[in-house]
Amino acid sequence: MDDKLGISSVSKCKTFIILSPVGPYYPRGFVPVNLYCDLSTVRAWPQGFGDKKIGGNYAPTIRIGRKGAEKHGCDQALWLLHDYVTEVGTMNFFVFWKNEDGIDELITPPLDGTILPGITRDSIITICSELKEFKVTQRMFKIQEMIKASKEGRIYEAFGAGTAAIVSPVKSYNYDGEKYLIPIEEEKGAGKLTQRILKMMTDLQYCRTERPDW
Repeated sequence: MDDKLGISSVSKCKTFIILSPVGPYYPRGFVPVNLYCDLSTVRAWPQGFGDKKIGGNYAPTIRIGRKGAEKHGCDQALWLLHDYVTEVGTMNFFVFWKNEDGIDELITPPLDGTILPGITRDSIITICSELKEFKVTQRMFKIQEMIKASKEGRIYEAFGAGTAAIVSPVKSYNYDGEKYLIPIEEEKGAGKLTQRILKMMTDLQYCRTERPDW
């Protein structure tokens, strides 16, 4: 490593990887979360570090998460940028809905530099595209599109996706003081597609399904 301490760039550094056994992320099974859209804070700006695993991307989630919990009983933040949906908490975000063209679609924001390029995100896009049962889309969409779909009953389910949880089902989101519900199977704690994706992903992780190219 560089033999100096200061505010400047470095020419060499060491990376430490720490491994530790952990229990299941959801010891009680799926626990669907309520989301809070904060209109005063932005998680990441274009040409910033939103697509990097650094502490600065996680720090805002602590304050906003507490604010959402205290004021609205929410568990995670649904991050917006000029009303465009970006991420949920520290995870990538997916919505399964019937789009305005009447087509069943799984949609997630594109990798525009403000979103983490998660391997779980990429895996879900790949396996769902291979199902050929519904459209899989990466495009920018606004919170107003979600609200309109909620009011018209077109949202089937929504979930976050990340390394630890794999998938985290969403049961509601709060925008500007109004709560919008997202359907889930109450006894399972998640929608059918979310449950199915979790099984497909864990089957791959535990080698119950083989995929040599991965």
